[in-house]
Amino acid sequence: MKKSLIALAFGTLGLGIAEFVMMGILPDVAKDLGISIPVAGHFISAYALGVCVGAPALILARKHPLKHILLALVALIMVGNICAAMAPNYWVLLLARFISGLPHGAYFGVASIVAEKLADKGKGSEAVSIMIAGMTIANLFGVPLGTSLSNSISWRVTFLLVGCWGVIILYYIWRWVPHVEGLKDTGFKGQFRFLKTPAPWLILGATALGNGGVFCWYSYINPLLTDVSGFSAGSITGLMVLAGFGMVVGNLVSGRLSDRYTPGKVGTTVQAMICIVLLLIFFLSPYPWLSALLMCLCTAGLFAVSSPEQVLIIRVAKGGEMLGAACVQVAFNLGNAIGAYVGGLAISGGYRYPALAGVPFAMLGFILFLVFYKKYQAKY
Repeated sequence: MKKSLIALAFGTLGLGIAEFVMMGILPDVAKDLGISIPVAGHFISAYALGVCVGAPALILARKHPLKHILLALVALIMVGNICAAMAPNYWVLLLARFISGLPHGAYFGVASIVAEKLADKGKGSEAVSIMIAGMTIANLFGVPLGTSLSNSISWRVTFLLVGCWGVIILYYIWRWVPHVEGLKDTGFKGQFRFLKTPAPWLILGATALGNGGVFCWYSYINPLLTDVSGFSAGSITGLMVLAGFGMVVGNLVSGRLSDRYTPGKVGTTVQAMICIVLLLIFFLSPYPWLSALLMCLCTAGLFAVSSPEQVLIIRVAKGGEMLGAACVQVAFNLGNAIGAYVGGLAISGGYRYPALAGVPFAMLGFILFLVFYKKYQAKY
């Protein structure tokens, strides 16, 4: 495995902890700041909205070397998370989470392009999946560690840990990632030209709706597992490891299958599976081990669609690859924000209902993926 891809994965590892750890520490944050769990869910949405603002701003840096852009984004990751660790109240933490989200989509956008350029021939999807693997490993080890630190010491230590990890990311990107030839500058307007065709909108729509469906449920996974499935609070760390294991396997298997069967076919199939699993979670979550198994399957599906989406958007965004690669992360996190909000509304019926609320979103995501596969996959 190339060291350069490992360095890129270190960055997504930090981003993964920053984004997903909030689900595991939500009750601790809510208790410390004196707010309800649904209100604490706003911190998930704030991060996602930061992604939506930061990613399009990437086009302003399109003339700079890709490696330099990556280093600047990592510095912003450090600032946002250290501010979150020091936040004295709800509003400051909300702002810090927004700042933490600003570099997220931009980093994925640039890192995806760098990964594809560094990949061996015919291994583009697998290279992107290795880059994304950092985020899945964050859910396997980083998020459980952050949850454990929150329970035993303070949730602030978790964000401080991410800020310090940024120093390591900076060093290894500087050391291991070679100079990569920049993209051809098509001008400001040229960056948006690819959006005139239906193909990218189908991918972006499938990403937003598909992930929105999953995050209706996953944003409130902690109280679902304890209040509905009957797991103890002490077992949540182990369950988060299981969820992270599903993400790691789903992402890496998807990357290989996408190179073999096309990203569109893999993405469509996985999105259909997510619809079924969310429905099963609603009905079967009161049964502890079935709930744990379905959680693992759904998180595997969440990241099994990520590599196909990231690869496809680069291929359909000719002349605006950097913006396209960042936009798919905007769609991903816009879906997260909408999902967290809708899931919070559904909680009034009980902690099982966010999963049910996610089914229509996931189904619409599947339909859009299917349309793309039938009409456009052969061209890319």
